Amino acid sequence: MSSSAQIRIRDLHKSFGENEVLRGIDLEIGEGEVVCVIGPSGSGKSTLLRCVNLLEEPGRGQVFVGGTEVTDPDVDIDAVRRRIGMVFQQFNLFPHLTVTENLTLPQRRVLGRDKAASARTAAENLARVGLSEKADAYPSALSGGQQQRVAIARALAMGPQVMLFDEPTSALDPELVGDVLAVMRMLADEGMTMMVVTHEMTFAREVADRVVFMDGGVVVEQGTPEQVIGAPRHERTRHFLSRLLDPAMAEVEEGSSDQVGKAG
Repeated sequence: MSSSAQIRIRDLHKSFGENEVLRGIDLEIGEGEVVCVIGPSGSGKSTLLRCVNLLEEPGRGQVFVGGTEVTDPDVDIDAVRRRIGMVFQQFNLFPHLTVTENLTLPQRRVLGRDKAASARTAAENLARVGLSEKADAYPSALSGGQQQRVAIARALAMGPQVMLFDEPTSALDPELVGDVLAVMRMLADEGMTMMVVTHEMTFAREVADRVVFMDGGVVVEQGTPEQVIGAPRHERTRHFLSRLLDPAMAEVEEGSSDQVGKAG
C-alpha cells in the first residue's frame, strides 16, 4: 500500500435499528490503489461505501479522506464530497437535461465554474468514456451502459481525488457490462484511487491491487486478488466464491436476505 492513505477507516460501526450492519471495520486505501470489496448481499459492503462520504452516518468510528476526518461533527462535508466521486447502481441522470447539461450543471452549481469552462471539462470527460458523440443526447436515448458511463464522466468532471463505485454494473444487461468495466480499468491505469463494491470477479482479479471480502459486517480476509480469489484462506470466502459459480444456489440465498438488502 502507498504510504499516503487516501481513505482510512477506523473501528467503524453502523446499525439500522436492531440490525448491526458494520461491526468494527478497519481499512486503509493508499493513493492510486484500487480496492475491490466483495461479499454476499447484506454483508455491509454498500453501507461501508456510503459511510465514506457520509451518505450513511456511522454509529461509531472514524473515516478520513485525504487526511480530513469525514466523521468530525464540525467537518465541512460538502467540501469533502467535492473530492469524492461516487457512482451508484442506478445512474441518477436528470432525464430532462442533455448529456452535456448533466455534466455541466454540477460543475457550475457546486464548483462555481463558468459556462465555457464547465463545457470544456464536460467534453474532455465524455471523450474519456468514449461518448463524445452523445453530448447532445438525452438519457432516454442511451443504453444503460452508456448512461452509466455518462454518470462516471459526470463524477470525473468534478475533479475527484477518490472514486467510489457501488455495484456499478449490477443494473446492466450482461452485454453492456464490458464497456463500463473498460472505463473503470482505464481510470485504474491512470492512477485513480478507487474503492469498488462489485460482484465482477474477473475485474477484481485483473484490476484490483487488493480484494477485501466482507461477511456479516466484518472484514473476513483481504489481500491480493491471487490470495483472496485464487486461494482464499477462510471457509466463508470459499463458500461465497463457489456460490458465484452456481447461480441457482446464489438466487435462493440472495432471496433469503432481502430484508437486509439496504446493508448491501
